[in-house]
Amino acid sequence: MPDVWFAIPGDLTTLTGGYAYARRLMAALPGAGWTAHHVPLPGSFPNPAVADLKATSDILAALPPESAVLFDGLAYGALPQELLGELNLSLTALVHHPLAEETGLSAPDVARFKASERAALALAQAVVVTSGHTFETLARDYAVPRDRLTLAEPGTDQAPRARGSTGAPVLLTVGTLTHRKAPDVLVEALARIKDLNWTSVLVGSTDRDPVVTAKVRALITQHDLGDRVVLRGEMTDLAPAYDNADVFVLPSRHEGYGMVFAEAMAHGLPIVACAAGAVTGTVPADAGLLVPPDDPEALAEALRRILTNTALRKRMAENAWAHGQSLPRWDDAAAAVSEALWSALP
Repeated sequence: MPDVWFAIPGDLTTLTGGYAYARRLMAALPGAGWTAHHVPLPGSFPNPAVADLKATSDILAALPPESAVLFDGLAYGALPQELLGELNLSLTALVHHPLAEETGLSAPDVARFKASERAALALAQAVVVTSGHTFETLARDYAVPRDRLTLAEPGTDQAPRARGSTGAPVLLTVGTLTHRKAPDVLVEALARIKDLNWTSVLVGSTDRDPVVTAKVRALITQHDLGDRVVLRGEMTDLAPAYDNADVFVLPSRHEGYGMVFAEAMAHGLPIVACAAGAVTGTVPADAGLLVPPDDPEALAEALRRILTNTALRKRMAENAWAHGQSLPRWDDAAAAVSEALWSALP
């Protein structure tokens, strides 16, 4: 089998959607005809220090000439054009969403990332994206020719249907406490429905962005929600959390795809989320309620509606379950990436 070198910054075991995609894709690529090798890059991307760029250049220069290299977009879009131009490698970029679309960036950082990624993508022989939204964004705003783009949506494992809670309805959120995942908006919305019976469980790292975590804890205290909102932290096995949930809610300000939405639907959970980024393409209209981002009032109203209308919740749960059974699997993702890798070879 031909070799593919998968260049990924940071710790591959990190519990985020992007790293989960990388792990599962590496495991599935042999079934699509490729021997996958992990190439660890410095963890400072997408803001590498000069020393990290030098280390990255040395790592890549040591690969066999003309090798097929798949670059995780967290690093690829931040690599200087000069560095990429010196490589005698077959370059395929994997983009979940453009670096400039990360929320909370300053205007200069947005401009810097957009210019850097646009220049880097111009040097890629192939570009893999994980959603139709990112496909259209790169074609429209980053001048990537459509015939160089390949859509490889994340795979979703078959899962047992969630049995739900035995007491107050459980609102499950899975996502690292960061600005983009908008846990502050969630707590503000929950404060508006204190009159209803519910428990909120947030699963995800509380360490990645201490400022956001501190803000969320302060809001929980301010609104006297300490006995109703649980910050569970990271869980390596999410199955129990999904099984005990009644509604999945995640008001992200942007998503490149939203793997946890697919996972939630695979467990038959109705969704409450924001119409941001790729979410509208990931969550069908009949499987969830989507509201504008950064709008706690609208989010609260959607939560109130799904909590108080049992028939609506059951109908959306049925539709979520049906959709979840039709989602692509990891073999499908690997097959699509394989096509891109072959197209990139000379």
